Amino acid sequence: MERVRDVSELPKAHLHLHFTGSMRATTVLELADKYGVHLPDALNEALTSGEPPRLRATDERGWFRFQRLYDAARSCVREPEDIRRLVREAAEEDLKDGSGWLEIQVDPTSYAPRLGGLIPALEIILDAVETASRDTGLGIRVLVAANRMKHPLDARTLARLAVRYADRGVVGFGLSNDERRGMARDFDRAFAIAREGGLLSAPHGGELTGPASVRDCLDDLDATRLGHGVRAAEDPRLLKRLADRGVTCEVCPASNVALGVYEKPEDVPLRTLFEAGVPMALGADDPLLFGSRLAAQYDIARRHHAFTDEELAELARQSVRGSAAPDDVRAKLLAGVDDWLAAEPSAG
Repeated sequence: MERVRDVSELPKAHLHLHFTGSMRATTVLELADKYGVHLPDALNEALTSGEPPRLRATDERGWFRFQRLYDAARSCVREPEDIRRLVREAAEEDLKDGSGWLEIQVDPTSYAPRLGGLIPALEIILDAVETASRDTGLGIRVLVAANRMKHPLDARTLARLAVRYADRGVVGFGLSNDERRGMARDFDRAFAIAREGGLLSAPHGGELTGPASVRDCLDDLDATRLGHGVRAAEDPRLLKRLADRGVTCEVCPASNVALGVYEKPEDVPLRTLFEAGVPMALGADDPLLFGSRLAAQYDIARRHHAFTDEELAELARQSVRGSAAPDDVRAKLLAGVDDWLAAEPSAG
């Protein structure tokens, strides 16, 4: 029997987790019952069966269906105590998977109508993050994300808000939703505001569209990290550019397959990016809808791409180096990676 090390014990940073999508299925069902929310049949069936819904977002109709399920889950989060529960449970799940640092991404405008406005919504989220971090021991920070489907002026408002709370736990600024809608350059001013305020630039790109989307994020938004970025594998010169600049790609293998970006786990170009020297941080994206959390992404690298324990350890190091964690946290996690690798593997 092959002897392997447990990837859930490998210290790592989690840099691509969406707020709503981090929820446990049981939590959504309980909150839906509490507030009388009627969940779409596909979502309700998936949550009760434990099988993720069948999704394919490579066309606009499929993306709309994905967003409808996501919005239904979000509508179950209505009160500050729900926010606190969501963050605490996300931290607990991450700790079980070996995460020592979590950067959770949220668009506070999604919660503002029920929480008293944009500023109160963000303050409630940041208070929940501070409490969960203190109670669980997991380092947690926030990326505020704008929505490509909304006006760029809204993104500027969010960027200014994110900068205002940089000393309260906001470390970065993102851009999410369908990258086929809203050109990156339309949001260049918002990202300039965020960068000038000391926040890292982490837009989504190179997921549903090809290498051009990655180039736009680099050229127009000066990305220091990329949400996904996997389609850069189709352009060797772009891979070299990412490697030379040290831009970390937040790669989410299970999500890529669930949304139809790739047919099978072995089609996700993990090996291509890794061997090109592109830093990666494996992420779970939206475990609620895709059915797997952080450690499972490392399992995919091992089972479907033949990553050795030494290579998995290097992936974990890359996630830590790509994070906004302070130096002492980085040092502790990197030392933990070395300890994991030095330990004897168990029968697997």
